[in-house]
Amino acid sequence: MTDRTPRRLYLGTVVPIVAMLAAMTILVSYSPTLYRLFCAATGLGGTTQRSLVAPSDAASVDSGEITVSFDANVDKALDWDFRPGQSSVRVKIGVPTEAFFVAHNRSDKTIVGRAVYNVTPFQVGPYFYKIQCFCFTNEKLGPGETAKMPLVFYVDKAFAKDPEMRLFNDITLSYTFFREKDLTPEAVRQARDLAAGSQVETTAINQDRPQSFANDAPRR
Repeated sequence: MTDRTPRRLYLGTVVPIVAMLAAMTILVSYSPTLYRLFCAATGLGGTTQRSLVAPSDAASVDSGEITVSFDANVDKALDWDFRPGQSSVRVKIGVPTEAFFVAHNRSDKTIVGRAVYNVTPFQVGPYFYKIQCFCFTNEKLGPGETAKMPLVFYVDKAFAKDPEMRLFNDITLSYTFFREKDLTPEAVRQARDLAAGSQVETTAINQDRPQSFANDAPRR
């Protein structure tokens, strides 16, 4: 009995520690994905929402207008130029609007990048919907290649009904491109062709644009 008591104490201490370490390892491994899903669901940190279709009542009621400004940033490790095609647009709340960004590979090599985004003020995140965008996917540009990437978004009409949103007259949508490093040749091959893919998306947008699509929103 004397020999078993230290063993039980040992197991009673070690097993919970091992279990805790295993749980922490799993949590750390998946934390970026879990955090991104949490932000997408709540709008935390200015994370925007995703929508597959335009709102059905886009042109039914006038909910006012707001200015949406655009910001583009590039990590220093990525040898690309990246800029918005317009500094800002004046959009009707609830109506889908098209904008675009331009990326250019300055190097003599094929490079893979990945974009992340957010909106400010952060409180606006739950009301800002993107129907079409480039983000969270590996995108490649060949040497000297340029891509014009379409973006379709709308500000939900619930924004105009929220008293706390009355303080905000301007929304800034910001993108940052990072370089994807240490990729295998197969991973580079599988990355989306940013220039060709963007052209296909632009053509599809032009063909499927609904009557209420605010493609000609005033740009600055």
